[in-house]
Amino acid sequence: MKKTALMITMSAFFGLVYLLAGNITLEAAKPAKSKEAAAPRQSCVTCHPDFAPVLPKGHPPAAGKDIGACTTCHKPDVSGKAAANAFSARLHRAHEGKTDCVLCHTWVPGKSFGLLGQKLTWGKPSKEEMALLKQVSGTWATSTYMDAGHGKKNVTCMGCHGKALPAEGDSVENDRCLECHGPLEKLQAKTAPKDLPDRNPHKSHLGDIGCTVCHKGHKESAVYCLQCHPNFQMKLK
Repeated sequence: MKKTALMITMSAFFGLVYLLAGNITLEAAKPAKSKEAAAPRQSCVTCHPDFAPVLPKGHPPAAGKDIGACTTCHKPDVSGKAAANAFSARLHRAHEGKTDCVLCHTWVPGKSFGLLGQKLTWGKPSKEEMALLKQVSGTWATSTYMDAGHGKKNVTCMGCHGKALPAEGDSVENDRCLECHGPLEKLQAKTAPKDLPDRNPHKSHLGDIGCTVCHKGHKESAVYCLQCHPNFQMKLK
């Protein structure tokens, strides 16, 4: 009897140890909570506890702690017009390289890209596409290319590319450029050389070629004519 009781006791003991070990193993196997996920979302007041110093002179007081303080009056432009947008351009330039897009924007990779507090989306960028957009946004704000020239004139991505977020390989059609720089006849008259009128880059023997053949948005522009006529004295302003 004593031997049997001892065996039962030992069996119960090792069973308890097994259960405890199992619990420890299961607890250890649970994924640790992400510190990043637990971190509270930053807001504008993290850097600007008072908006007054960064607002233009005479601007009414802005209440709130995120982009909603602005979009109450400055409604997001979803028209895709070829035009300047001073509010959007200045806001993006001021924060380029200083904060992350998701401070103001909502983004679900491959599903949507919108604006905090707004029911809209401009596209479905993946992680790779978002990285490219951030790179392009950086050149738009700071480069020596044509994109930064447009940025200084308050022309954002939408001004050239329309409603949807630009994707790799996208170009800009001539009609889009001429919305601001046309009509074509006026542009041709403006660039007609006085001494050699047949060397007008906007009225050449090639016909209506794409503006982007010469004018590159996010890299160095180049005079296309010089590929065949290297001795021509032609420069892009």
